[in-house]
Amino acid sequence: MTRLFRGIFIVWTVLRFGLDELVLSSFQRPGVRLLTRIVSVGRNLKAPRGERLREALESLGPIFVKFGQVMSTRRDLLPPDIADELARLQDRVPPFDSAVAVAIIEKAFGRPLDRIFASFEHTPVASASIAQVHFATLPNGREVAVKVLRPNMLPAIEKDLALMHMMAGWVEGASADGKRLKPREVVAEFDKYLHDELDLLREAANAAQLRRNMQDLDLVMIPEMVWDFCMPDVMVMERMKGVPISQVQRLLDAGVDMKKLARDGVTIFFTQVFRDGFFHADMHPGNIQVSLAPETFGRYISLDFGIVGTLTEVDKEYLAQNFSAFFQRDYKRVAELHLESGWVPPETRVDELEAAIRACCEPYFDRPLREISLGLVLMRLFQTSRRFHVEIQPQLVLLQKTLLNIEGLGRELDPDLDLWSTAKPFLEKWMLEQVGPEKLLAQLKAEAPAYAKLLPGLPRLLSQYLKSPPGISRRELEELLQEQKHTNKLLQGLIYGGLGFVLGLIVVQVILRVRLF
Repeated sequence: MTRLFRGIFIVWTVLRFGLDELVLSSFQRPGVRLLTRIVSVGRNLKAPRGERLREALESLGPIFVKFGQVMSTRRDLLPPDIADELARLQDRVPPFDSAVAVAIIEKAFGRPLDRIFASFEHTPVASASIAQVHFATLPNGREVAVKVLRPNMLPAIEKDLALMHMMAGWVEGASADGKRLKPREVVAEFDKYLHDELDLLREAANAAQLRRNMQDLDLVMIPEMVWDFCMPDVMVMERMKGVPISQVQRLLDAGVDMKKLARDGVTIFFTQVFRDGFFHADMHPGNIQVSLAPETFGRYISLDFGIVGTLTEVDKEYLAQNFSAFFQRDYKRVAELHLESGWVPPETRVDELEAAIRACCEPYFDRPLREISLGLVLMRLFQTSRRFHVEIQPQLVLLQKTLLNIEGLGRELDPDLDLWSTAKPFLEKWMLEQVGPEKLLAQLKAEAPAYAKLLPGLPRLLSQYLKSPPGISRRELEELLQEQKHTNKLLQGLIYGGLGFVLGLIVVQVILRVRLF
């Protein structure tokens, strides 16, 4: 019954803000235009269409606001007036009463506000779909930002998620395409990450991990968490001072190199994905600033770590190989990787899939973003995936979303940015590191504790083997060796595999260098 009422409310919101008229008005056929005039009768739809869409999403709640945030970065897919209005969802969602925020803080810490902070700004500096932020000062004089979770968020989100799960089931059962897209698994992934975002203590831990990972890159700054003041519904962090990345003209006036800034954004993204397998997955412009301080001039400032993505070693290696093959225009290898990973049925012909991928991607290489119609690319890729029954991978949904965000930011900062050529050197270097001697030494170092336990028994095993009488039976020998089977495996590996592996490693690295460079 709750889902029914929520569905009715969504339909009512669509009609109230005239979103049906907005969709119909985009068609130019006379019959559709007549229908548009009919559905507009008796309704006040004088407000601009972008404003109506933004207000509708705000009325529908945080999940719909997040959808608007993602779309706001795709100005190549939206009319300017709609993109400008949706951009307001990034950090200008209407705030909730500051008295409520104070009550939440005092309840979390069990003491009055003036005993927690030396000063507290009641007017929020930013307000988003899940929480809002206030500036404050700790008793020791340290300037901080206080993030407070919106009240009653969980019940509202649970209602929308229940409706999304139900709709995903309908989509999956409606057609073969619906099943291939795995909507239920995709919604389950979204469900998981949205619930994670409601725990600010988890967000603080995410920020701490990203800060450690990025500290040697000198391209991005991540606030330090004040752990004594972090709770599930309140988070206190170092105050960061920067200019929102959406204020391009202000950054230009300050002398920021926008082309370098765009390239640095790509480097940060690919470093987090392929080196660390742990990436910021909510990189819309409301969460990104640029430092103008002399000592950190031109560096990114990253905020809001409620949603992060993780990749396994298998995922990273597979994606890196795919990207590397794309950059080399080795479409046959891309097709083979799809088969090896099980993304397409095993009976798929490699040559047919190779030709289809080539037709989708070849026209767009070596071209700046402003000359690429991403909508057309996505449409053709979807048609290809449907033809070859490509299955959507739910664990990569966040990565796909973040890549769209990164490309959208790159387009805003530098329309001439070539995303592919910018990322290619990084990925080639990463691929070489995966098969180089440094990787071998790191793996040996990681396994060293296990080897240390096995090696002391090696002399005794050798002595027993040499003292065995010539006529010892196979069964007796197997029983003798069983006692130290792990050590025996290590010995065999060292004798028969060591030199061969090192030599093979050198050959592979030489081949890769010749192929990549």
